[in-house]
Amino acid sequence: MRWLISIPLLLLLCGCADFGYYWHSAAGHMEIMSQRVDIDEMLADPTTEAKLRERLLLVQEIRRFSVTRLNLPDNDSYLSYVELDRPYLIQNLFAAPEFSTQLYEWCYPIIGCASYRGYYDETRLLAYADELETSGLEVYIGQVSAYSTLGWFDDPVLSSFIDWPDYRLAGLLFHELTHQQLYIDGDTTFNESLASAVQQVGTELWLQSRDQLAELAELTRWSRYREQVIELIESTRTRLGKVYASDISDHNMREHKARIFTEARQSHRQIASTHGISGGFSGWFAGELNNAKIGSVAAYHAHRPAFVNMIHRFGFDFSQFYAYVEAVGKLDKAERDSCLAAWSQRDGSNSSCPAVELPPTTASS
Repeated sequence: MRWLISIPLLLLLCGCADFGYYWHSAAGHMEIMSQRVDIDEMLADPTTEAKLRERLLLVQEIRRFSVTRLNLPDNDSYLSYVELDRPYLIQNLFAAPEFSTQLYEWCYPIIGCASYRGYYDETRLLAYADELETSGLEVYIGQVSAYSTLGWFDDPVLSSFIDWPDYRLAGLLFHELTHQQLYIDGDTTFNESLASAVQQVGTELWLQSRDQLAELAELTRWSRYREQVIELIESTRTRLGKVYASDISDHNMREHKARIFTEARQSHRQIASTHGISGGFSGWFAGELNNAKIGSVAAYHAHRPAFVNMIHRFGFDFSQFYAYVEAVGKLDKAERDSCLAAWSQRDGSNSSCPAVELPPTTASS
């Protein structure tokens, strides 16, 4: 019953300024939680549709792997199921100034600050997005299939992702459970990069354990494509930053900005063609590009290579890996970023990094 107690506590902490938003969030979350059905009960029910039964059994297998191999929390998350009335759980709003790639941040009780704002109510979302645009900010709205409540609640499996390909389903659960394992208040880049790293390596290990070599090859192809796309987005963000820092007129700045976005679209088409990807980020690039949209991706992945290198350096011992990451997370922001930058170069040799004894380099998982 902890979630029933924490909702009013959250509302008491939030104050009056954002009461309407927090009440909407609490009501939306309570509605989802009230619809949960125990997966074991569904599997015992002979009327449960065969395809759904198969997917729920797979979820249970993935959940066991997350505990035994990835050392992720052994709690009651993803032991229940919710059928949604839409193809996504929530919509996230990102915002940034016209001439800056720095995302706007919102601060919340308990979880700290984040560079996005989630909405269950689309009418409320669009009204606030219009308000931000009127004030001169650029906005981007992304649909989210799942999120972690950081262990405050028992997160359910959702219809918004249950039918995803096996490796994507496993990756999502690994990602969200990592947020429950370790979360640093006020550092979106750290948290999302860490979860993305565990998602990537964990999914590879899971596919290997099942001898799904074709799926592993597909994941590898997708990962290489995604890596290049993220590098493209980050380089686009860097180019924009240089333009915004230059001493030119707003008119010329807008022209440079438009040209950079056009070149980014062209570069993505080349990357997708090279890897034989017909979907992927194609729709994302085809839509409107702005600072908020570019920033939304960059924030999620910037430190992922650093965490992947840590996992490999710790010989895929996730218990030691989490202990080290926790020590890194306790550094102040400047030292933390400096340490992660060093780990992106594979060795973590930096005076800012915690003095933790590393095991011998391991060549295999």
